[in-house]
Amino acid sequence: MSSRISILGLAAAGLLLGTVGRSATAVAKEESDRVVTFYKDVVPVLQKNCQTCHRPGQIAPMSLLTYKEARPWAKAMKAAVIARKMPPWFADPKYGHFNNDRSLKPAEIETLVAWVDHGAVEGDAKDAPPPVQWPDEGWQIKPDVVVDLPPYKVPATGVKEWEQLAIPAPFKEDTWVTSVEISPGQPAVVHHYCFNFETHKPTTVYNVYEWMEVPRDDDGVAKNHKRGADTKEGIVLRRAVGTTVETRQPGRQTIRGGNQFCYLPGLPYEDYRPVNAGVFVPAGSDIVVSMHYTANGVDLIDKTRIGFTVTKVPPAKRFIPQDGEDGQNAPIVRKQAIQDLAIPPFDSNYLGPPADITFLKDLELVWFRPHAHMRAVSAQYKLIYPDGREEIVLNVPRYDFNWQLTYRTSLKIPKGSRMHVEFRYDNSANNRFNPDPSKWVYYGDQSWEEMGTPNIGFLVDR
Repeated sequence: MSSRISILGLAAAGLLLGTVGRSATAVAKEESDRVVTFYKDVVPVLQKNCQTCHRPGQIAPMSLLTYKEARPWAKAMKAAVIARKMPPWFADPKYGHFNNDRSLKPAEIETLVAWVDHGAVEGDAKDAPPPVQWPDEGWQIKPDVVVDLPPYKVPATGVKEWEQLAIPAPFKEDTWVTSVEISPGQPAVVHHYCFNFETHKPTTVYNVYEWMEVPRDDDGVAKNHKRGADTKEGIVLRRAVGTTVETRQPGRQTIRGGNQFCYLPGLPYEDYRPVNAGVFVPAGSDIVVSMHYTANGVDLIDKTRIGFTVTKVPPAKRFIPQDGEDGQNAPIVRKQAIQDLAIPPFDSNYLGPPADITFLKDLELVWFRPHAHMRAVSAQYKLIYPDGREEIVLNVPRYDFNWQLTYRTSLKIPKGSRMHVEFRYDNSANNRFNPDPSKWVYYGDQSWEEMGTPNIGFLVDR
């Protein structure tokens, strides 16, 4: 509790009670002089808001589990929370309500600031709450079922295109999946790792990497950007798991992973248990992966795992992705000329081709996941109801490629509604993530190219 709030509260109590015994002023002074300590005051804030990432094996660069670990970072912690850089959360509070909002409350910021300003005192370890019992092996959820993907050699240099891989799902009977976590072994080189469940097709071959050849110039920019660098037809390359032999032939991709579940920087897992929902996976389904690695100058071997929690009791609601289950009966229609994206050099406020989404049925929208690359600086979702009423349901004024968050909500959307989604880009030198402001930037798969994908997910009654 802040001193200011305490003084006001105690003064009011003194007026009401006639200031019996010790004066309210004396009690207030006693409260304002109380030393904020790590164990009593700071640890509860860290457990609730920070330790999910700030512990061994997670994305954060340092652990904040103990006083010894946290003390050297005290001033940096103060600066980060005052600037609201940590915990990462980018939704504009004026719009929408999100049940996974992890931004700090004002009182929590005051506690951390007071701790640093008064010497970052350790205090008595007996005052600390019990340590959080995190899942073993670096998981953030405790999985019931784990799938180990084949080890993947990531070269130190070169451009890796998106690759697809199909493997059998681990479920031998109809299964309700209630949460999913994708855990890469080498997150520093994972641009994304996504997958969806599909009914097995006779044409689907297991354990073969498949990708499209993308002609590129000397800067790595796709030459066919006007058609879209992720075209599914052209020269198809394949390589069996565990070999280095590649085959090339003209044609179309035979497998194509989706983005029903993803690992992205800053996006750890999807959990439907808090809303009593799940994903129905029929027996005999496949896991179809879309993976994308980015070389970082070191030869590495990635060993990605996927963890699932499951339930034998069917939940009340069923999650369906924006493309529909197994690519069928999509609940929305999206129109977006994103492949025409072309950002001029030094343009600091470029509006990309907007996405217009029409809802084909009554739906409960439960998450937003805007996705773009290094030049993107903002994303906004505006809902237009059938009666013409408009409402901004998510505004991200400071998009960060390094923290691609899911914004979880519960928004009932009637059939016939429309969603208008805009991404803006900064291709100037003011964008510290910009590789080269002097270049035109086109649509493409690589981080130095651009996208603007308005991902959303839905629940329906089972």
